[in-house]
Amino acid sequence: MNDGSRPKAISPKHVADAEWKCRTDLAAFYRIVAMLGWDEYIFTHISLRLPGPERHFLINPFGLLYEEVTASNLVRIDINGDVVGASDWPVNKAGFTIHSAIHEARDDAHCVIHTHTTAGMAIAQQPAGLLPTSFYSAMIVDRLSYHDFEGSVVSDGEKVRLVENLGTNNHLILRNHGLLACGADVAAAFSAILTLQRACEVQLAAQVGDEPLLTIGHDIRNAHRSALNKTVKDAPANDLSVIERAVFDAMVRKLDRLDPSYRQ
Repeated sequence: MNDGSRPKAISPKHVADAEWKCRTDLAAFYRIVAMLGWDEYIFTHISLRLPGPERHFLINPFGLLYEEVTASNLVRIDINGDVVGASDWPVNKAGFTIHSAIHEARDDAHCVIHTHTTAGMAIAQQPAGLLPTSFYSAMIVDRLSYHDFEGSVVSDGEKVRLVENLGTNNHLILRNHGLLACGADVAAAFSAILTLQRACEVQLAAQVGDEPLLTIGHDIRNAHRSALNKTVKDAPANDLSVIERAVFDAMVRKLDRLDPSYRQ
């Protein structure tokens, strides 16, 4: 393991353009999560599948804070969490287990993020889970999965159950544990975790009062999602990728103003 100095960098001239774009996007995602206060010291992960026939992925070097992640120090690994090539830093293989289960089962889940935010963990402890009571929860509550807590280490048997519970949804509450979201790319995964996180934050804030919360009915929730899908003029029906990329790119611009070192 590194002695505490910065990890050895991978030069962009030694990496294919497609991989470097993935590295830059994922490093930005890590920094955005840190900027929003969703990181958990050196723990939790965001993984991204690289293009190509190999089932290779990028993940954070274990031991670095999210704010220290850069495009060049992200580690390339295989589906088993083993390092591909050279790295000055190890990988938390146990932490990648949840991610590998989803990557292996879902060809559309190229990016997976798992968080331990206070709001997410608080809602994950509530028997009723996320309630259809806010703008944000109404967007996802009908397409939200749950997985019961089985301990901190994910066994092969639990991987099967986790994948079955997630199904085709992109949002998952790990009961007593935290949140998980996935998407076709970093923009989609960021949008998914942003919506889930905000829904949890709003519910937790609303529950401080003694009054019961207003529930949003199923028909209204459907109309709400349909309207949001038409937010961008001329975008394909039910295709949120334009919005997802716009939100992610806006956060990247903010990040660039504050600290563009993730691009190194």
